[in-house]
Amino acid sequence: MLSGYRLALLFLVVALPAIPSGAQSSEQLQVGPPPLHRAELPALGASAEQLENGGDQLRVEKNFLDAVDYYEAALKKSPNNAALLNKIGICQLMLQRYKEAKKSFERSIKADRKGSNAYNNLGVIYYQVRNYNKAIKQYEKAIALNDDAASYYSNRGAAYFGKRQFDKAALDYSKAMEIDPDIFERVSRAGVMAQLPSPEDRARYDYVLAKLYAKMGVSDRSLHYLKKAMEEGYKDIKDVYKDNEFTELRKDPRFGELMAAKTPVIQE
Repeated sequence: MLSGYRLALLFLVVALPAIPSGAQSSEQLQVGPPPLHRAELPALGASAEQLENGGDQLRVEKNFLDAVDYYEAALKKSPNNAALLNKIGICQLMLQRYKEAKKSFERSIKADRKGSNAYNNLGVIYYQVRNYNKAIKQYEKAIALNDDAASYYSNRGAAYFGKRQFDKAALDYSKAMEIDPDIFERVSRAGVMAQLPSPEDRARYDYVLAKLYAKMGVSDRSLHYLKKAMEEGYKDIKDVYKDNEFTELRKDPRFGELMAAKTPVIQE
């Protein structure tokens, strides 16, 4: 399996509801052994809120299969609860049960047409099967309901990148970074990791991020992604000398050192 460093991964951020204070709000999707039930069965007398909280805790512990049991038990006590349906979909997504997750997100949307998270998460499902047009439509619905969520823009940017519409992707990535400058630095543990289709596209992705960080004046991150683009063999690396976004970065001595070093291309 290739390392995350070598793959230059995109992270599609699954929109998550609030969970207990102090806990991580998301989990990283990984391929592993078949899931097993590990938790005790939901208590029959528990309230919907107690069951939902139990599901939240199990999800934090990456115990997605049992979390679904708790959320579904809560759903029986609170039918057509859009938030619960969205959480069930998230767990199913983490278990790579994409058809089931799709149905859960669609049910969540039907229960609450103004729930932007479910639209975003449904977009992630379409992205996973490389149906970028449908993914973009869902992300646009999410953005129309909430235009202040960085993940919605970064996800739509990823879909545009998949379509090789790089200018549109760059605009969305720029908007995402404007809202949350750290969005591409955090490894989203709820994000669905998606490989870029080719070494050339991975290199272009790194170069785009280098350009965006340079425009923001974040030199360290710009240099980091610029080096990665060079390692991936970005063929238009000489554009760094003429792209306006790098005007200030070119004055940084570290830029000259990086370009003089002629970073070797890493072969997979």
